[in-house]
Amino acid sequence: MNDWLGRVAPDLETIEQMALNTIAALPPQFAGPARGVIVRVEDFAPDEVLDDMEIENPFELTGIYDGIPLTEKSVMDVVDRPDMIWLFRRPILDEWAERGDVSLGQLVAHVMIHELAHHFGWSDEEIATIDRWWE
Repeated sequence: MNDWLGRVAPDLETIEQMALNTIAALPPQFAGPARGVIVRVEDFAPDEVLDDMEIENPFELTGIYDGIPLTEKSVMDVVDRPDMIWLFRRPILDEWAERGDVSLGQLVAHVMIHELAHHFGWSDEEIATIDRWWE
């Protein structure tokens, strides 16, 4: 059986486009500010990030927000780096394959919404109005 011959897993750019599509689909009051967050996709989190978070298995981290939440920002803050969301392709693909009950786009959107929640300072209730994941 060679159904998958010549097929490859989605690349970094494909995952990034799925993440950007998630931002574009947000309600207007969130889509605009979310476009100010840089999205980066790598295969895995860097070792120093995993070490800082005390994560031994790199497949356990699908994404991370690196920045100062809007609820904590001040005009007096000195900005040393832009707000950024990192998505990690291999852990996302691994979770998607293990789950088998959601599309890859749905999973990427879920991870993006979770990381955007850190940026916006959303509560669990606010996340639920945007991400209907648990329904």
